[in-house]
Amino acid sequence: MTVDTAPDASTATPDEPVHVDGRDELDDTVADYDVVLADFYADWCGPCQMLEPVVETLAEETDAAVAKIDVDANQQLAAAYGVRGVPTLVLFADGEQVTGVQSEDQLRSLIERHTE
Repeated sequence: MTVDTAPDASTATPDEPVHVDGRDELDDTVADYDVVLADFYADWCGPCQMLEPVVETLAEETDAAVAKIDVDANQQLAAAYGVRGVPTLVLFADGEQVTGVQSEDQLRSLIERHTE
């Protein structure tokens, strides 16, 4: 007997960021959750480190799943989403993607608009 442990639409979103490696994992995450905030980052990036507490708070306090994508390990994936600098945040919601929103208040508002 096998047990399906894959999340579905009724599964609660993770309350901490999920590290994603590759397009398949990102596609699965976007398919599994209604709203996904993808954080394209690099370990060496100072602004990424400053944004980390905001991303963690959003994962914990909102209904969005947060996907962390290391651009150094996933260069082709980053290029596919037009990531030219880090940090870059991409929100996947209602079949669309939104980029370029950076402040916690803007992100929280955008997430809440798509999760109500």
